[in-house]
Amino acid sequence: MQFGRTFEEFEVGAVYKHWPGKTVTEYDDHLFCLLTMNHHPLHLDGNYAGKTTDFGKNVVVGNYVYSLLLGMSVPDVSGKAIANLEVESLRHIAPTFHGDTIYGETVVLDKTPSKSKADRGIVHVETKGYKQDGTVVCVFRRKVMVPTATYIKERGGEQPGRPEPLS
Repeated sequence: MQFGRTFEEFEVGAVYKHWPGKTVTEYDDHLFCLLTMNHHPLHLDGNYAGKTTDFGKNVVVGNYVYSLLLGMSVPDVSGKAIANLEVESLRHIAPTFHGDTIYGETVVLDKTPSKSKADRGIVHVETKGYKQDGTVVCVFRRKVMVPTATYIKERGGEQPGRPEPLS
């Protein structure tokens, strides 16, 4: 299984479809809210959401959806990253509800060799998340600093810190 890409492996216009998807449960949503101290009743209080909102039920917190999509993209985009440099935009397009399954895909918008170090470059990507019915729920653009093949080779290969199994 590939885990990330070197700078040379990215092609402008390439699309990476992230699989498998993730069905969001009430537990996932509530745990994320509690871990991040987001106590908004839209996400935690079914009675409140049912009686006082246009949605009529709890809405999954948007930053969980973003985090889920970011994580889904790691094997295709940033698994070899030196650094995530910037999230330049983040848009929540439609609500996600408990029981929805989220899928993602990323398109490579641009790539630029580093101006200061020849062993890395910057890749600009856009990730879209959508539900099981195709509704787009989240779109974000980010810039990732990734190594060149030379960088990987000079540091001992793909997984230099991985221990060898005992015989």
